Amino acid sequence: MEERTQNSPAAGKVLLVDDVVELCKLLQLQLEALGYCAIYRTSAADALAAMETERPDVVVTDLEMPGGGGDELCTKIVAGWPDVPVLVMTAHKSLESAVAALRAGAQDFLVKPIQAEALAHRLQRALQVKSLRSEVKRLRGTLEENRGRGGLIGASAALQRVQALVDQVASSDASVLVTGESGTGKELVARALHERGKRATGPFIAINCAALPEQLLESELFGYEKGAFTGAGASRDGLLVQATGGTLFLDEVGEMPLPMQAKLLRGLQERSVRPVGGTHEVKFDARIVAATARDLESAVEAGSFRLDLLYRLDVIHLELPPLRARGGDVLILAQHFLDGFAARAGRPVRSIAPEAAEKLLAYPWPGNARELQNCMERAVALARYDQITLEDLPAKVRDHKASQVVIAGSDASAVLPLAEIEKRYILSALELFSGNKTLAARALGVGRKTLYRKLEEYAKGAPAAGPGED
Repeated sequence: MEERTQNSPAAGKVLLVDDVVELCKLLQLQLEALGYCAIYRTSAADALAAMETERPDVVVTDLEMPGGGGDELCTKIVAGWPDVPVLVMTAHKSLESAVAALRAGAQDFLVKPIQAEALAHRLQRALQVKSLRSEVKRLRGTLEENRGRGGLIGASAALQRVQALVDQVASSDASVLVTGESGTGKELVARALHERGKRATGPFIAINCAALPEQLLESELFGYEKGAFTGAGASRDGLLVQATGGTLFLDEVGEMPLPMQAKLLRGLQERSVRPVGGTHEVKFDARIVAATARDLESAVEAGSFRLDLLYRLDVIHLELPPLRARGGDVLILAQHFLDGFAARAGRPVRSIAPEAAEKLLAYPWPGNARELQNCMERAVALARYDQITLEDLPAKVRDHKASQVVIAGSDASAVLPLAEIEKRYILSALELFSGNKTLAARALGVGRKTLYRKLEEYAKGAPAAGPGED
């Protein structure tokens, strides 16, 4: 039997199975011209032998062949090589043929006569699904390796840099400022700093500075003496003192009122606080980890945050990447959330279908890990099978399409001035970083003053300076 092969296939290795040799040879030539490595066999028995020796990436088989049909061959391949997708060819354009192919485990079916372009399209899709299956399997292994790392789950280079910095500074007593968009896991980082450091046996205490009015926030942080205000029936240590020997996590520190910022600054400088209604100072020894989604440098310029307090908190800076910048971590986290919700709900949902995984990877996740967590909780609740399918995902995830700049070659009016393109790109970047001008300027590679000036021009409706005029 004559075969044509390529030593270095660009698109993947395809095993063609049909008892009509001429058809096999024709499809082989057409696929090789498209960059595939194509081999063929004319019987189911020879095809099964080729699965062992040739290790194809995808199989294309006829549905009806003498000596064993394609449906039986498909069943055996799916059982023995579950990672290899199978496409079935049939001469009968009927529902029964399609059902027979899909029941046998085929990923798709084609009706003869086979068009090379249609086959290539189906092959490309099959190989994408195969790649996603392999990625999901690999990432599941990575998830197991990540268990027990203080909740910081992922394998991306962006997260690994965060992990390395956390390990490097965990044993220090220096204050840490954790920044990042809402939902990126700032409290998880704070807990990891605590649990991996020398204060791990001490308390970890968290307070949301945006959730309490100023007077209540002061009494919570500094404590109070008996009778200091109505309801103060006994003296109580503040959280700074309670966290002695451990870590105090100041979440949403950028929302703290200015008068409280001055009091906190003095306390951090002196390492002592005066309780509300008290006449003496109380020493404390707590490590401070603060977090914010706000651009504190812009807040300083706006007069809503103290520069000296920023210096005191920002001794070590940990900037968390948004989920959209973490690549395959989306699937690792999705599987992590799936396992947790399925276990709590007692549901036998174990995995994510490749098509659903593809959508999870394509969606930008403006709400970051928190939005993904909510998405997976919903998906587990709606799942009808043992895996999450496309139908289980929210419509905004399922129907998301990446935005692109498209210029029609025949329409000169579709060409935009460079200044307008720059304006749209800058505004998109600002939206991407949830209005954080410092992060947006850093990502765009321009100074913050340059970004501010351009935003002022856009607000006034003035023509934007072109890229070469800045």
